[in-house]
Amino acid sequence: MRAIVVLFAGLLSASAFAQSVPTPSAAQDRLKALSGDPVALRAAVDAGKKATFFCANCHGEDGISKTPEVPNLAGQNPAYLLEQIRKFGSGERKDAFMQGLIKVLKDEERVQVAAYYANMPVRPSAADAAQVAKGKDLYAKLCVRCHGEQARGNDAIARLAGQKLPYLQTTITRYRDKSGVRNNQLMSIATASLKNEEIVAIANYLTQLP
Repeated sequence: MRAIVVLFAGLLSASAFAQSVPTPSAAQDRLKALSGDPVALRAAVDAGKKATFFCANCHGEDGISKTPEVPNLAGQNPAYLLEQIRKFGSGERKDAFMQGLIKVLKDEERVQVAAYYANMPVRPSAADAAQVAKGKDLYAKLCVRCHGEQARGNDAIARLAGQKLPYLQTTITRYRDKSGVRNNQLMSIATASLKNEEIVAIANYLTQLP
């Protein structure tokens, strides 16, 4: 009897804990609600700017990274950003520095951060014209189905347009090589046949897109 009582109490405790932790869908719903309310969205963006003060050292105050190997966050899809924030916070994405920073963010601040960066303008980079032409053809064959014709992705897939050249080259290479730093089955399949010079071409094409 005592064991049953303890088990029942444990189930109640677990249930209460589950109800107290916001679900990913709740955060995404909050983000969608903001998109339909210009006044609330503006307030969220302003609050997000304040909440990202510790992100600016790497990703830049406006979401344009200061380090070539660090991704730009400006113009990224807000739902995608929010999901990556969640993954870092839960440990699904591994980076001790990012995990530590994100864990201090409250749930509403995470939504505000995603809204802020998504509303910052993208700044395309200069690229080699010859490489761009070659990269465009490769992108059309291998990447357009998921990332879209403009390479702007969607709620579940990252925007690649306007990312920095070194970041694109490094990330695509890691997917191809299955290095363990970035793992995704579809990306590994799409990039498996790419030669180093082809990765450079695709990166040149993507970096100059608005």
